[in-house]
Amino acid sequence: MASTHLRRRHDMPAGMTLPPATSPAAFIRANTRLQPLAFVPEIRLHLAGEAVPLWQATEAELGRIQLPPPFWAFAWAGGQALARFVLDNAGEFAGRRVLDFASGSGLVAIAAAKAGAGVTAADIDPFAVAAIGLNATANAVEIAVEAADQLDRPPMPGVDVVMVGDVFYERDLAQRVLALLDRYAAAGVRVLVGDPGRSYLPQARLTALASYAVPVTREVEDHDVKQTSVFALTN
Repeated sequence: MASTHLRRRHDMPAGMTLPPATSPAAFIRANTRLQPLAFVPEIRLHLAGEAVPLWQATEAELGRIQLPPPFWAFAWAGGQALARFVLDNAGEFAGRRVLDFASGSGLVAIAAAKAGAGVTAADIDPFAVAAIGLNATANAVEIAVEAADQLDRPPMPGVDVVMVGDVFYERDLAQRVLALLDRYAAAGVRVLVGDPGRSYLPQARLTALASYAVPVTREVEDHDVKQTSVFALTN
């Protein structure tokens, strides 16, 4: 998910590594640190300390500008809430087939795998795809990764539960994501949403299942703690 608090700078701070022509996995290893999450200590992720320098390094690495922010390098509030909910209710997910849409770091996918689900993580960012693989390995779980854009596709066959965290921050994207989730719901798939109240969250369509005070970083948010809910999508 994006944040209005991510702002570009024109200097590359000392200590930000820029290995030339590396793979996304090598880039992630060089520019992040594997660490546990305070709110979900069962899971470790490769996380960045600062957003803007990593964003700049990603653009320099690829020789492109105006790239999306490095969503995969941070544990967003919605994903943390979903991961906590899944681990605390593992019996609801064991043996189920879960799709973690817009997976980013793979946090929710990892939680579902730890709960005993078969998991596919979907994300179109090649750095996210690499991060999901690295993070899955670090947590000793197996996750299938789908890199194709799912937004305009029919539901993936065999899915029992779809989870999305922090995707309702931009109007056009929110509309397309909701349309995708509606297709899954119409097919009888359970849809769970983790969100701290982003601008385009479809509140009228959601039933709250749990609420958490999630610690976050001011590097990407406007508070140190975000009150974040897990919702079920209703028809």
